[in-house]
Amino acid sequence: MDNNNNQNQQVKEIDVAEVVKVRKEKLANLQAAGKNPFEITKFDRTTTAGAIRKDVDSFIDKEVVIAGRLMSKRIMGKASFGHIQDTDGNFQLYFTRDNLGEENYAEFKKLDVGDIIGVKGEVFITHSGEPTVTVREYTLLTKSLLPLPEKFHGLRDNDLRYRQRYVDLIMNPEVKDTMMKRSQIVAAIREMLNNDGFYEVETPVLNTLAGGANARPFITHHNTLDIDMYLRIATELYLKRLIVGGFEKVYEIGRIFRNEGMDPKHNPEFTTIELYQAYVNLDAMMDIAEKIIVCAAEKVCPSLDIEYQGTPISLKGPWKRQPMKDFVKENLGMDFDNDSLDNLIAEANRRGLDLPKDTTWGKCLYEVFDAFGEELLVQPTFITDYPVEVSPLAKKSPKDARVTERFELFINHTEYANAFSELNDPIDQRERFAAQMAAKAAGDEEAQPYDEDFVNALEYGMPPTGGIGIGIDRVVMLLTDSPSIRDVLLFPTMKPLA
Repeated sequence: MDNNNNQNQQVKEIDVAEVVKVRKEKLANLQAAGKNPFEITKFDRTTTAGAIRKDVDSFIDKEVVIAGRLMSKRIMGKASFGHIQDTDGNFQLYFTRDNLGEENYAEFKKLDVGDIIGVKGEVFITHSGEPTVTVREYTLLTKSLLPLPEKFHGLRDNDLRYRQRYVDLIMNPEVKDTMMKRSQIVAAIREMLNNDGFYEVETPVLNTLAGGANARPFITHHNTLDIDMYLRIATELYLKRLIVGGFEKVYEIGRIFRNEGMDPKHNPEFTTIELYQAYVNLDAMMDIAEKIIVCAAEKVCPSLDIEYQGTPISLKGPWKRQPMKDFVKENLGMDFDNDSLDNLIAEANRRGLDLPKDTTWGKCLYEVFDAFGEELLVQPTFITDYPVEVSPLAKKSPKDARVTERFELFINHTEYANAFSELNDPIDQRERFAAQMAAKAAGDEEAQPYDEDFVNALEYGMPPTGGIGIGIDRVVMLLTDSPSIRDVLLFPTMKPLA
């Protein structure tokens, strides 16, 4: 079987090599005849395929000039049909020897699928009802030297699709549609926040400390300063410095880098939006999170009742809000208000966890929820009141010092947002950073470093502030029904081929 596969692969490689040889010969002949397509610097179009399709009646019998990639060619003696693809989609072309002349028509027949051409002609409707351009003139703008994947199967190998996204975009229109929707989602979020009085800012990607989240960083080296630096794992601490400095509403949409695992929900570099607003708390952040995702859905989805990978999800508000310990009690039967800690640890371990006897109340609650609770969350739900132990940057709840004013948003078993009533007590922040350093010394590679300058900023005074981070990639996955984060990243991280 392996030998057969190798032989088939060799045949394919020989075929491609032969195609490339023939196409290079065609290019050489064109260049020798003074018709080098690569010397053309521009082509003046008057419209696009999508514009014609949108209002085809107004284009009938009118001359248009369009350009795109030749996706098909059907030679039928003195007349031929073809399709070109531009940013808006495909459009049919009609070539005849009478319109082009014998020499030009003969040259047209030498064009290859994949070539980029420009055409001039009139729009008409065929007997089958297809809008078409009768080509009076055509120009070869770019010679394609490599053949496109086989027409009816396209590019279906996922690994190859991600590595050669340019071919994927050519062959799979739904991929381009997803990426265009991503752009529209980001634009809609920006527009909403700008209209609400937020300022978009930019903070450093290279940091001397990897703070603002519990994650392993990528490490690099700055030659001039002769110091190690870290690609940012969050934008949080710089944005809160701006709140100290007098910005009352700020946000940043940008790349984050975490040196961690890869799976359908995780890529080493990904995009988040973090925003901070002075004089508001957790409740305002829940309102904003819901508004952001609903606003994005209204931009690219026909309805707020969507389906993700076969699961119906309603984005209609208001979304459910529930404290973590209440959710655990209601859904898992463990009472963190009334049962003893020893019993809770024993029950957690009976269910499959491996918690040491000295596990704290908050750590036990979080581990139980993380292991057994998230899988129960399908419809949009804000889980609030996260334990202090796992929330080093959140303000403690005035009602229960064991928990913080923090929430995470879950949709279809997946986290979409993380938000706090931000900790602004510099003394408390010092103590929590110290606890993180102790955890790091004990072997926790994701514990946050002690950021002395950030504490120094808090000592100048930061007003009560709400903050939130939302994963843009996951929002795009949800709203485009994409199963993997690689399907919504133009160029996902890939291991190099040997």
